[in-house]
Amino acid sequence: MRKKVLLILALVAMAFSASAQSPSSVVDKVLGALKGGKAVSASYTMSSPQGSTKGTLVMSGKKFRVLASDIKCWYNGKTMWSYSPATDEVNITTPTASDLQMTNPYSAAQNFKSGYIISKGGTGSGTYTIRFTPKKKSNVKHMLVTVSTSTWLINKAEIVQTDGTKSTITISNYNKNASAAASTFEFDKSQVPAGTEVVDLR
Repeated sequence: MRKKVLLILALVAMAFSASAQSPSSVVDKVLGALKGGKAVSASYTMSSPQGSTKGTLVMSGKKFRVLASDIKCWYNGKTMWSYSPATDEVNITTPTASDLQMTNPYSAAQNFKSGYIISKGGTGSGTYTIRFTPKKKSNVKHMLVTVSTSTWLINKAEIVQTDGTKSTITISNYNKNASAAASTFEFDKSQVPAGTEVVDLR
């Protein structure tokens, strides 16, 4: 689940790209945008063979919040709160440097650049597609990220597994000037069922 959340966050971060002379230059802009500390919000829909889910997210630098039916997650730059309906509990953790490779949007974007071969996936009417192919053996065969050439905002990403299954993420309702107080990235108990157990794993 964390991998799905991080993929969505990293894709939304790419929305800051102002131009794209090459696929690699787009990824460079992702890293620069994540360092900028500006807040961005968006809505997303993820469809896969397991079903579909909708959610919203807010990012500001290394901080983020994701609210969806299948997961709710808050990260304030130090502490992470994660709620899953499957376990019906909130887990509190302090991610290590290793954990952040899977939980931090900036680290995820860096992994996109270092862990994938980046190439042009094609062009269409008003769109530009970037292909990400893992350098090492992975369950992911490749990812195709499509952006609008009029706004350079990502509107869709398709993840193809080695077994042929596909997942699609559609991103919309971007706001690159979102309001995000510090409390946005702190656990909000009103977002989970009353009486939900909170487990401190720190």
